[in-house]
Amino acid sequence: MGEIRKTYDIEFKRKAVAMFLEEGLGYKTVAKTLGIDDRMVRRWVAHYEREGIEGLKEKRGTSTGSKNGRPKKAKTLEEEVLRLRAENALLKKLWELQRGQEQSDVKPSKPSKR
Repeated sequence: MGEIRKTYDIEFKRKAVAMFLEEGLGYKTVAKTLGIDDRMVRRWVAHYEREGIEGLKEKRGTSTGSKNGRPKKAKTLEEEVLRLRAENALLKKLWELQRGQEQSDVKPSKPSKR
């Protein structure tokens, strides 16, 4: 059977990261002091350095489409902005063409004879 994973709250993780970054203790020293594996401390420090306090939040059990997941990379966001700008330009051109077509389809009314 699989191991049951222990979940640590964000404050505990923040304390471990602070011991490493602010107090200058090593990964193994922090891990031994807190009674955890040094790989966990390494992982938490890496997440904290990359994402800030958000990186220490528990992510297991959240859906992949969740808004709480890790942020998109800047390159992906830039590509999306470029794609959306191109899409907007295309839609504007189509709208202008459609307006022009509608105006040419409208026939001027003839004056009525009385």
